[in-house]
Amino acid sequence: MRIVLVGPPGAGKGTQAALLAKNLGIPHISTGDLFRANISQGTELGRRAQEYMRAGDLVPDEITIGMAKDRMEQPDAASGWLLDGFPRNLAQAEALDELLRDAGQALDSVLDLEVPEDEVVKRIAGRRMCRNDSAHIFHVEYTPPKEPGVCDTCGGELYQRDDDREETVRRRLEVYHSETEPIIDYYKSQGLVTTISALGPVADVTQRALTALKG
Repeated sequence: MRIVLVGPPGAGKGTQAALLAKNLGIPHISTGDLFRANISQGTELGRRAQEYMRAGDLVPDEITIGMAKDRMEQPDAASGWLLDGFPRNLAQAEALDELLRDAGQALDSVLDLEVPEDEVVKRIAGRRMCRNDSAHIFHVEYTPPKEPGVCDTCGGELYQRDDDREETVRRRLEVYHSETEPIIDYYKSQGLVTTISALGPVADVTQRALTALKG
């Protein structure tokens, strides 16, 4: 299957993408992983992307599209893939359609993870990370530490990342609404979109998505 996963920041796309890809036996292709892999391997696209990133500029669509194309052409992706974070705007969605047409392939489904905006803000703004180990993550409401501000695992100080502050989250949501949401309508016109509630336990959301894909 060839699937695109979309949804606002805080919808749990990364978590769901990994679980769905494992269930379906296809690679999970995320934009973040593409950038990290190309930069660490010193590819031409990686070097070009790094120049923009060092200057604090957005990486042009053509570079992101090139990285996605290279990854989708790898042997493990021959029978399908799940894209997470790509396409992120209309130009990338149109480019993906063109890539698939050229390869004689087609998109099977677009899963739209739906979360109310206030819940997105609550999920992200409530997140706290350990200064000693960024893998130690808590939430002031959903998974609070035993002692406020102290990591249960190692005793390190818990802090709120600048990216997780409410005003930053709301700005990220504005960008999502203006840049990424239009691709949902684009894919709806092709009859590809299934909207999934991303509320509730992670396993429940995964099951909803799998059921929708099988249907």
